[in-house]
Amino acid sequence: MQNVAYTRFPRIALAIIIFILIAITGRDHPARAANYTFQKIADGFSYPLAVATAPGDSQRIFVAQLFGKIRIVRGGVILPEPFLDVTALVSTKVYGQGLYDLAFDPDYVRNGFVYVDYVNQAGDPVLARYTRSALNPDMADPASAKILLTIPHPHGFHYGGQLAFGPDGYLYYSTGDGGSPLDSDDSAQNINSLLGALLRIDVSQAGTNGSPYRIPPDNPYVSTPSARPELWAKGLRNPWRFSFDQVTGDLYLTDVGEDVYEEIDFQPAGDKGGENYGWNRYEGTNAIMGGSKDGLTFPVVEYTHRDKNCAITGGYVYRGTAMPELTGSYIFGDYCTGIVWRTRLQGGQWTTVQMAQTGLTITAFGQDSTGEIYAVDFKTSSLYKLVASN
Repeated sequence: MQNVAYTRFPRIALAIIIFILIAITGRDHPARAANYTFQKIADGFSYPLAVATAPGDSQRIFVAQLFGKIRIVRGGVILPEPFLDVTALVSTKVYGQGLYDLAFDPDYVRNGFVYVDYVNQAGDPVLARYTRSALNPDMADPASAKILLTIPHPHGFHYGGQLAFGPDGYLYYSTGDGGSPLDSDDSAQNINSLLGALLRIDVSQAGTNGSPYRIPPDNPYVSTPSARPELWAKGLRNPWRFSFDQVTGDLYLTDVGEDVYEEIDFQPAGDKGGENYGWNRYEGTNAIMGGSKDGLTFPVVEYTHRDKNCAITGGYVYRGTAMPELTGSYIFGDYCTGIVWRTRLQGGQWTTVQMAQTGLTITAFGQDSTGEIYAVDFKTSSLYKLVASN
């Protein structure tokens, strides 16, 4: 199956489809099930795709929108001027393109750096850095743009798109396999390609030969002549979202499947990298091209497309205080059904429990500095917060 959640229609077609979905389901779906509710915080976005907060900032939530604007929510109100507008740089011509994510530098309070990734007008994914305006802290300076990385992309599909700083201070960036059917280009298994991968780079200082970033010296492929040194992990189809546990530093990475399986991959804190998650030889634990399982790392959790599930949206480990029973649970959902689950490792086994049937089309989760969890709904263009319903 094609990745419905993380690929985009041209502007007009997309608007028509969203209008039909809203007409069918109603704009103010209660998003309520079991003991938990996704409570609406703000609406009026334009196809939101990512949620972020800045270090040390408990007042603002930043929401990235498909067509190129990053909006700020303060006190439940969307500020009238965008934090950043890169609409002129972003392509949405092909289903699968847009502005995907943003990540604030760990030293943002001092340096004002924010990183974004988007698809440029040539159809290639771009990683860029902007700097907070010296005159207005609610805006980034558009003239401060610095392109760190542009990756040639073959098919206009499967871009991945998450950005996150790890506990090691390095920037991690997920990329899709390029979108060829069943990855017939073999990008995900090719260590000379930046596609179908999780990258890890040091953006705190420039590298050699004019590079705007440095390669961490302990990256797993640094000493492999035929490999790209930016690589941290390979064998991924379309890793739309991943996150680090605020407390333990463990990495949870979700990969959107092809026909049957959605998966959660896990790296414990202190992992040395170099994992091969198996695509396109395996989709989850299911053989596609097949072959030896030697050297492959398989998911800790997977689910099928039964009951109209279609594409996993990775979330976060809950570290808030409002719902202590969720502490340590990784929360994730499915784009098509709106089902939200929690999972955690207990007694050597991963235990997964459905916690809500939201009715939302969740394109991304977010987490604030206190560990509370948010989500954005593509269908109603709204921002929600996870709360207890009783």
